Amino acid sequence: MSDPFIVDEFQEAILDTVRRYVDEVVRPVAADLDRNTDPEDSFSWDIVEKADAAGIRTMTLSEEWGGIGADSLTTGMVIEELARGDLGVSVVMAQTLKIAQILQAALTPDQQQRYIPGFRDDPRGTLAIGITEPETASNYFIKGDWSFTSKAEKTDGGWIVNGMKHFISNGNRASIYLLFVQTEKGKPLHEGSTCFILKRDPPGFTIGRVHDKMGERLANNAELIFTDCFIPDEDVIGEAGNGFQVLVDFFPASNAYAAATVIGNAQTAYDLSVEWAKTRIQGGKPLIEHDGIRSQLAEMHMMIDVARTYIRKATWMADNRGTVAWDPAMGALPKVYASQAAWKIATWASEIHGGSGYMKDIGLEKLMRDAAAFLHSDGVNRTLLLKAADSLFED
Repeated sequence: MSDPFIVDEFQEAILDTVRRYVDEVVRPVAADLDRNTDPEDSFSWDIVEKADAAGIRTMTLSEEWGGIGADSLTTGMVIEELARGDLGVSVVMAQTLKIAQILQAALTPDQQQRYIPGFRDDPRGTLAIGITEPETASNYFIKGDWSFTSKAEKTDGGWIVNGMKHFISNGNRASIYLLFVQTEKGKPLHEGSTCFILKRDPPGFTIGRVHDKMGERLANNAELIFTDCFIPDEDVIGEAGNGFQVLVDFFPASNAYAAATVIGNAQTAYDLSVEWAKTRIQGGKPLIEHDGIRSQLAEMHMMIDVARTYIRKATWMADNRGTVAWDPAMGALPKVYASQAAWKIATWASEIHGGSGYMKDIGLEKLMRDAAAFLHSDGVNRTLLLKAADSLFED
C-alpha cells in the first residue's frame, strides 16, 4: 500500500537508498551481532561508516552544513525503514539524526562552527543526550519538585560538573553530547537545570558501565560519569537555569522518532507472519485461510497503520509549528501507542508461528526482545500518558 505522505521523488529516492542500505548492510549481520555476549561486540562501526557513505548519518543537516536537509516527516520514515532491518541500528541513527536537528536549531553560530563540522566530517560521528539518571528518569516528562542529582557549580569561566547519567543511547560511542544537569539548588529541574554541549575528551568525563540489555543490542547504552569536569560558559546551550526549555523548543519529534523505531520492528514481525500464514498448512489448507488467523493478521495490519498515521501526524506538526499549533500530546502518545502495538504484534506473531516461533532461527524471539525495549525507552508509557493528560486536561 502506498504511503500518502510520500509526496515527491526526493522522499522516494531517500527511502530507496535506505532500503538498499538495510538489505545490503544491516540484515546480513544483524542476527550474528545480536548473539554476541559482550554488548560492546554487538555494536558495529562498519554499519555506521556505511550509513555515512550512503548519506544517512548526516541527512538531517541542512545543505549549508553538508546534509540534504531532511525534514522530520521524512526522517521518521527513514527511522522506520532502518528498524525493519534492526531496531538497534535504528536507535543509533535516530539519536544522531534528531540531535543533529537540535544542534542546528539551538546552538549559537559560534557553537555551530565549533561542533557541526567535526561531526559532519567524521564517518563515525554519532551523538548522544545525557538526561536519564538513577533518581530522575521518565519523571522529567512531567512537572514536579524533583531535580537532577547530577549538578554543575559556577566557577570562573565556566562550570564544574559532578554526577552520573545512565542508560544513555550511544553513550560510549558518541563524539558529541548534550548534557542536562542541575545548576540551581532548591529548584525543580524544569526551572533550575542547564543544557551543555561537550565533546568526548574533557578531563573528568569518563564512560562507565556499558549496559547488557536483553534486546536492542546493536545499539549500546552506557553510563556517563562526571568528576569535577570543567565545561566553559561558551558551551552552555540557551540560558543557564533554563535548560529544560531546550527540550520543549527543539525536541518536538523525538517521541515520534521512537514510535517509528518500534513500528518498523512491528512491520517486520507482521511481514514474517503473513508469509508464514501463506505457506504453513494446517487442517489441509494454509493458515491464512483460517478465519481466526486471517482476522488476527488484519488486526495487526490495522495497529501498524494507526501507529504510522500517528507518527506522520506528529512529525508533520513538528515541521509546521510555525503555521499550525503544536499539540503537546503528540510529544507523548505516538510512542505509547506504537510500543504497545508492537509488543502485541510481536507476541501474536510468535503465536501464529506456533512452536517454530519459539525457535531462534525464525527470528521472532529477537523481534520480541527488541520490541520490549520501547515499553520503557524514551519514557515509560504510564509516565508519558500522564504527560499527555497534563496537556489535555489543563485547567
